[in-house]
Amino acid sequence: MTKADIIEKVYERITSLSKREASDLVEAVFETMKETLGSGESLKISGFGSFIIRDKTSRPGRNPKTGKSITISERKVLTFRPSQILKKSLNE
Repeated sequence: MTKADIIEKVYERITSLSKREASDLVEAVFETMKETLGSGESLKISGFGSFIIRDKTSRPGRNPKTGKSITISERKVLTFRPSQILKKSLNE
């Protein structure tokens, strides 16, 4: 499913919105999510799951092409943990 598909579903479900308003709504939700995660905060959506920012420290690695040892720099990674409700609905 793409963002365009999500906009279409919102447009179909909320009949009082125009397609442009549905697009603006979806864009606003995604932009808010990006801003929240970008500031380092976790994001929890009840009944869906949690997006968590984790710090990974630098560590030794290997270039798979050359076999040369390298240091992988520290970075932030985004992880998602689904809620129990979402897990249950997927397994029914």
